[in-house]
Amino acid sequence: MRIGFDNQKYLQMQSEKIKERISMFDNKLYLEFGGKLFDDYHASRVLPGFAPSSKLQMLLQLKDQAEIVIVINAEDIEKNKVRADLGITYDLDVLRLIEIYRSHGLFVGSVVLTQYHSQGLADAFKAKLENQGIPVYCHYRIEGYPKNISLIVSDEGYGKNDYIETSRPLVVITAPGPGSGKMATCLSQLYHEHKRGIRAGYAKFETFPIWNLPLSHPVNLAYEAATADLNDINMIDSFHLSAYGISTVNYNRDIEIFPVLYAMFERIFGESPYKSPTDMGVNMAGYCIVDDEACCEASRQEIIRRYFESMIRKADMEATDDELSKIQFLMQQLKITRDDRKCAKAANDLAKERCRSTAAIELDDGRIVTGKTSNLLGPCSAVLLNVLKVLAGIDHEIPLISSKALEPIQKLKTQYFGSKNPRLHTDETLIALSISAAESELAQKALDSIPKLRGCQIHCSSRLSKVDLNTLKKLGLQVTMEPTTEHF
Repeated sequence: MRIGFDNQKYLQMQSEKIKERISMFDNKLYLEFGGKLFDDYHASRVLPGFAPSSKLQMLLQLKDQAEIVIVINAEDIEKNKVRADLGITYDLDVLRLIEIYRSHGLFVGSVVLTQYHSQGLADAFKAKLENQGIPVYCHYRIEGYPKNISLIVSDEGYGKNDYIETSRPLVVITAPGPGSGKMATCLSQLYHEHKRGIRAGYAKFETFPIWNLPLSHPVNLAYEAATADLNDINMIDSFHLSAYGISTVNYNRDIEIFPVLYAMFERIFGESPYKSPTDMGVNMAGYCIVDDEACCEASRQEIIRRYFESMIRKADMEATDDELSKIQFLMQQLKITRDDRKCAKAANDLAKERCRSTAAIELDDGRIVTGKTSNLLGPCSAVLLNVLKVLAGIDHEIPLISSKALEPIQKLKTQYFGSKNPRLHTDETLIALSISAAESELAQKALDSIPKLRGCQIHCSSRLSKVDLNTLKKLGLQVTMEPTTEHF
């Protein structure tokens, strides 16, 4: 893979920037973490070389100074809101996040329930956390938020919220998803700290959009594609331009809310420490791009992937026409089409030619490997075996899976599970390959090539089953597919 981003430089610069920001205040900084604290696969796709765990690794460099506060909206608990990417509710994700952070040696100080008004499920969750020894604090609704500044920044506004007891100079405010109230939690704490004579600070760590890249840079446009469902729009930060004469990029929600934040800072401190939304950020990613064209091409490909994902969401009535139209507009801006995803064009062209569902994998070196539906295998199972032969240097005509491995799986599916389709899913194919590897050196050689698939591209000309989709993602493949089921 062509590397476009210096991850080590990023870790160093980012941690130094945060330390610098802590020192600007009374050794107390509330840092709002936007996006994912770990497993940031969007960043790793558009900035090749960015490690998905970069933010976590950066935080580990500061772990003796940092504590984590997890924020969750009590209304989301009451509604059983689900994280679409994980399929679990927000409250369960909070427990998952606590376990993960602690397993890495990070200190989780507490959990905050925002928009709290004694909801039943929220109270039950609060009791559950407290039984596990986790402190829980409650923040309440404020009428007229966020524009009624005089009420918000008063004892009847932020003053009614619980003061979160913290013990370290860096307090990372994170959440299971958007709309949790991270920024409001930070500002509430600034108010309480100020009343206690502590001039605490606030900063925001959001990787995208990258403030010192052009507005129309593919990396920033890829962020717009990723948030098309939220209708986020990248904009020139007019406040920064007016204050410093320098053009920087931010997104609409931060720019729209900044006058309110500025007024809140003035109310709390007497003056605002920041003159623009860009000032609030501590993102150094733009300084760590070492191959701009590699990042541009990776971002163009990400936008096309988002297009296919949006097509699926629209077919499932989970996306609006506006979401899809926005991504199509971004593609027009960059003069790219769906056919610029090479594996998609290869799979779809072959499907039309053979009148069968087909899958294609693009390897890191640009080679395309295809596979089609047969009596034995689905298209993704076929392409997996074909690509493993290519990676292991095995002749295409040599069978990798023995009949001894296949027959019991097919029998189980058809005779015991009652399936009319004897074709093997990808997970069943890999199990059969593993069984064959016990007696075949070539099968073992193919099996050993599986790690080489991570980061490669795959497209299927028909809709994939959840089983196949989950297996391909576990292998590290970047998957797209057509939204329709083909019947050949």
